[in-house]
Amino acid sequence: MRTSKLLPGLTAAALLTACAAGPDYAPPSIDAPNAFQRAEAEIYTDAPAQTGFWEQFRDPLLEALVEEAITANHDLRIGLARYDRSRALLGEARREQLPSVTAGGSAGHQRLSASQMPGASRSQREGETYEAGLSAFWELDFFGRVRRGVQSQRADSEAHAADLDALRIVVVAELVDSYFQLRGLQEQLRVSRANAEKQGQSLALVETRLEAGRGTELDRMRARAQLGATLSRIPFLEGEIAALTHRIAVLVGRQPGELIDRLEPALPPPALPPTVAAGLPGDLLRRRPDIIAAERRLEAATARIGVATADLYPRFTLGGFLGTSAASTGDLFSRDSETRLIALGVDWSFLDSGRVRARMAAADADAEAGLAAYEQTILLAMEETETAMARYQRALQEHAHLEQAARDSADAARLAQVRYEGGVIDFLEVIDAERVRLENENGLAVSHTRSARALVALYRALAGGWPPELFQSLDVTALAR
Repeated sequence: MRTSKLLPGLTAAALLTACAAGPDYAPPSIDAPNAFQRAEAEIYTDAPAQTGFWEQFRDPLLEALVEEAITANHDLRIGLARYDRSRALLGEARREQLPSVTAGGSAGHQRLSASQMPGASRSQREGETYEAGLSAFWELDFFGRVRRGVQSQRADSEAHAADLDALRIVVVAELVDSYFQLRGLQEQLRVSRANAEKQGQSLALVETRLEAGRGTELDRMRARAQLGATLSRIPFLEGEIAALTHRIAVLVGRQPGELIDRLEPALPPPALPPTVAAGLPGDLLRRRPDIIAAERRLEAATARIGVATADLYPRFTLGGFLGTSAASTGDLFSRDSETRLIALGVDWSFLDSGRVRARMAAADADAEAGLAAYEQTILLAMEETETAMARYQRALQEHAHLEQAARDSADAARLAQVRYEGGVIDFLEVIDAERVRLENENGLAVSHTRSARALVALYRALAGGWPPELFQSLDVTALAR
């Protein structure tokens, strides 16, 4: 039977064979709680956030920095390149479903030996050959090896897309967190400088009283010591402010010193929102990019089981050649120079089934690891979110107490100064009141920064409050299905 007569039957068989080796993937069910355990506070609502969370602070500089980071951050550029690579590999995998066609040609000169052509003259034993043609090769994917490979690569590409979305969240959150730290340190620096100025005035008052014979050298030494301790904090704070300024510049893709002029003017710390839209746990688990990436990698691992399993069955290939061959260039494309070949190939690894089954076992183990990684990612996401909610709630409570303590200590320091000037108390009580005021005012600034950073960590854990333009990768991948 001629090979060409086999082709219609093979094509029909390929069309009828809709199944593919290996298990068909089904996404694991998610058993999410009905509500967050830490969402009992009035500050949390179950409404989903719709806008960029940093926009609620109404800070134009912060908004501009976030936009720059999204477009110019180098980590994001690396992540985008990895995603583009996965898309290219997906395109290559899809090409395996189609025949591969190549074109080629050759020209050669040959001389046979006298033993090969006994009795022929030298000129008869020499000749030239010219060939040109098209070659085609196609794997007939009866058992789904190629289809499973495409499925695996598509899921990997979607996982890289989700990785890119997760990286965007991390970069933006780190930028906003660094920005809030910067503003908090600038507030601490303001408090330290203001207290140093007041303590300098107190020292001048003590020296004036000492010159008038109403003070003691001990009072002056205590005042100088307190002023020195306060001044010692300023260089440290200035160094930390410089470090954060450099960090923010790098996050937006700039040289470390390029943003000094924009970030150096101090601004008050951001006002915290009265409520946070936390949504529901089920929404969180469907929204977080790291969970999406883990689920996509689980499908990729499951599909690779099919790739390995398909090697238990024969692999059919179809090859062909259509061209021309002649002894001279003038005859190369003549009718009688036409040549063609159609061939059916069969490759079966049944004699090496032990190795095939070992690869299948390895693929099974990868899928089991992928399932465990997916489940672990869900647990870690819930842990991160619950922890972030608890920390933010407690940070707000701490901040409320410190606000009252700062007001009371400021009143106490003013009263102590008045009583000292009236001769009612000695300077030691003034020093102690000033120390408590400095501690509480500095603690209030630290607490406000801690609350703002806890809020950023909460939004990062929720993967909510992010504008749609941050999540374009998965949409692009979905169009390619």
